Amino acid sequence: MALWGGRFSSGPDEAFKQFNDSLPFDYQLAEQDIVGSIAWAGALKQVDVLTESEHQQIISALKQLLEEVIADPRSVATAGHEDIHSYVEAKLIDKVGDLGKKLHTGRSRNDQVATDFRLWSRKTAQQLLVALGSLKQALVTLAEQELGTILPGYTHLQRAQPVLFSHWCMAYVEMIERDESRLNDALERLNVCPLGSGALAGTAYPIDREALAVNLGFREASRNSLDAVSDRDFVVELLSCASISMMHLSRFAEDLIFYNSGESGFIDLADSVTSGSSLMPQKKNPDALELIRGKTGRVFGAFSGMMMTLKALPLAYNKDMQEDKEGLFDAMPTWLACIHMAEACVKGIKVNSDKTLAAAKGGHANATELADYLVAKGIPFREGHHIVGELVQLAISKGQNLEDLSLEEFQQVSAVIAEDVYPVLEIDACIAARKALGGTSLPQVTNAIKTAKKKQKILVRDANLDDVEAIAGLIQYWAKVGENLPRAKSDMIHSINEFAVTEVDGKVTGCASLYIYDTGLAEIRSLGVNPESEIKGQGQLLVEHLLVKAKKLALNRIIVLTRVPGFFTKQGFNNCTKDSLPEKVMKDCELCLRKDNCDEIAMDFIIKQTSSLSIPCKFVA
Repeated sequence: MALWGGRFSSGPDEAFKQFNDSLPFDYQLAEQDIVGSIAWAGALKQVDVLTESEHQQIISALKQLLEEVIADPRSVATAGHEDIHSYVEAKLIDKVGDLGKKLHTGRSRNDQVATDFRLWSRKTAQQLLVALGSLKQALVTLAEQELGTILPGYTHLQRAQPVLFSHWCMAYVEMIERDESRLNDALERLNVCPLGSGALAGTAYPIDREALAVNLGFREASRNSLDAVSDRDFVVELLSCASISMMHLSRFAEDLIFYNSGESGFIDLADSVTSGSSLMPQKKNPDALELIRGKTGRVFGAFSGMMMTLKALPLAYNKDMQEDKEGLFDAMPTWLACIHMAEACVKGIKVNSDKTLAAAKGGHANATELADYLVAKGIPFREGHHIVGELVQLAISKGQNLEDLSLEEFQQVSAVIAEDVYPVLEIDACIAARKALGGTSLPQVTNAIKTAKKKQKILVRDANLDDVEAIAGLIQYWAKVGENLPRAKSDMIHSINEFAVTEVDGKVTGCASLYIYDTGLAEIRSLGVNPESEIKGQGQLLVEHLLVKAKKLALNRIIVLTRVPGFFTKQGFNNCTKDSLPEKVMKDCELCLRKDNCDEIAMDFIIKQTSSLSIPCKFVA
């Protein structure tokens, strides 16, 4: 029976029922609907709608039902109910009788489905973050294995300049890090609990919604019931994250398809991710990569579809919103499968370094180096560019590479070219020349790999109350040796929002705080890392994290008082005078064991805020 049958004298016809029912796909929310119902039963007990005994009966039945649906989720899909909420309520009534009819008191399917969907999205997003991390690790491992392998770099699919194969790997590591960052941001925003918002106007029962949110693992309860039941921003954001990440994966796939082609032969893909032809026995097709490329369009379609569904949709819940699920239910597992398959491809790659090197030496990929050589000889770059163009024409006419031209041939075009041009045109010199930050030189790529490996071991995040004991231990240790000021545990609890921590293997091993003064100035305090930790770089990551936080808070000057000025200089801090610090900063020094013999140096970091830009209306069509 439908949950709303009392208003109607007859039931829906079969065609409408099939058109209207969502259980064939929202059965995937069974676990989340039961978990939400268990939390809601607890809320009803707190407001005396359920007695202790009734609460226990309902909880016991719901837990039993949870085990049943986990054991056979597909059976839920074909149970014939209108939706997952109807299914769970009906099954509960089967188990506890009319008592089960009390559970829906004060809630609506509108806040139920919004809650269920957020719980499902949160769980799925966390699985995706793990998968992205694993793919990133595989790429870093490949970069480390192939360090020194030279690959032709392309623009317009024309050979442009030589790069290290590891540089190519690390380019995708950068993309995946942005994918992770976007997904973490989306997770932060979706982690709000709409349960208790009712159909649209809120619940009439004095439910402690903040406690309910905490019970379900949400950061907080939603603040507006109309928005809470209408909001599907989290679906759009997740589909956006999926689309951008799939775009990255499709470019990764396309690169490898080309590298694996007979025309280039730069890599061999493993048999485990390729297939053959039913007719042509010699074929080894890169099916896994082509499917990643192909499935990208499917995820883009889900994103576009959701945007169209929500466009101009009035508040609050409308049946259109039933269309929010199938796209996300398809896109997220598709994204996850593509990440797993991309990782499998990376792990099976065999790089043919002789072919990549030969290709990198061809196509006059060292022409830019020749132009830079001419600049070093005092010729303006634009003129040098023209000279090199003439030399490339000469080399092409002779069927040679630039480095094969004789000195006389070089000097026919430019008299400044001397014998010292030949070392410049060597492939290793081309790579070594790109030594600025982010370039493809061996030291730069080695450093990028090292940094990525460090990040994989260290998690930096804002602290929470579960971290207080670990933070207290770190502060106490460094205060005893006179490196930090002591702080009371109650102070840490009250100021937990100031702290960031590092985690290694799931344990807090470092902390630091950003203390804001009334003047808008902020100080990095209590920076300390477990001295027994063998993982280096935690202090640097903590400072970077706090500087990002300071920028978000619109702070413009960050100070430190330190005995390790070299460490902070590397983070961009400069020396300043203690006289330039507010009096309150110096008063805190009264707590320091070394106050009578202070050897700390004052330093500051100026955050350059970007000026706000406004676009005059006259420029808007």
